[in-house]
Amino acid sequence: MMSTGTVDLPKGAGGVLWQIHTSLNPLLRGKKTGEMSIMLKEKIGFVGGGKMGEALCKGIITARLSEANRIMVSDVLSERCRLLSQEIGVKTTQNNGDVVSFADVIVLAVKPQMMNQILTDYKNSITQQHLVVSIAAGIPIRSIESRLQPGIRVIRVMPNTPCLVGLSATAFALGQYATHADGQLVSTIFSSVGKVFQLDEKYLDAVTGLSGSGPAYVYMFIEALSDGGVRMGLPRDIATALAAQTVLGAAKMLLETGQHPAQLKDAVASPGGTTIEGIIKLEDSGFRAAIINAVEAATLKSKQLGELS
Repeated sequence: MMSTGTVDLPKGAGGVLWQIHTSLNPLLRGKKTGEMSIMLKEKIGFVGGGKMGEALCKGIITARLSEANRIMVSDVLSERCRLLSQEIGVKTTQNNGDVVSFADVIVLAVKPQMMNQILTDYKNSITQQHLVVSIAAGIPIRSIESRLQPGIRVIRVMPNTPCLVGLSATAFALGQYATHADGQLVSTIFSSVGKVFQLDEKYLDAVTGLSGSGPAYVYMFIEALSDGGVRMGLPRDIATALAAQTVLGAAKMLLETGQHPAQLKDAVASPGGTTIEGIIKLEDSGFRAAIINAVEAATLKSKQLGELS
């Protein structure tokens, strides 16, 4: 059995140990799919068959964590069920109750405004034999636990949309009844679509503001880089491709070298050169403050959503 690799990061923010789990995605690990031999004994069910649920199903199957016939997905749209069944091979249903009856692990992959109704509908069907995993943004664990029977194991997870290409940045927190083994299971599942961090729940709103919303900020940056290239005469398609590849390469370089972003920035900005001129313009425009303020605003919004649930 291949275990999930871990790297301990420095302690901080109240002594919380941040733990990063190496992705099981074969592209990220440099492994061929055929070399992966982990198989989960638990059957997995998804309430909600949207893009995030689809990506997780594909990741789980590609990583050989489960066979398709041991995964069930529910969706209100019959066409969506048909597509998931045909393209991925998972079991599908339009009845959420079928998922609850089938699965050991229930992944609630629905919009936050739908959560209360689903928990109310299936309160008596979800038992202590289930592990409930929520990927609904802003919904705190206490809100989920309070709407279920006592003792139900709950884990709150915050992935992001790059899970669609196997490069998610995911954080999760354990509920009061969830066990270490439950955390390991969730880590393994979500490692199939990227990297996973275990945190105390009090940090998940900040995670939402940073990595949950972060892809949108990065897309805006890529678009702005592309616009700059077009303004200076580059064709749009070339400008966008250059901008996206630049962001991808810079991120990979940061992760692989472990150097501080400032060190890598300084390595590009030679004295009296072109880069430092561009950096000055970014600083004059409040670039850093704008990004920091965006993360803060999204974090506060996530907290507001949690207070309303």
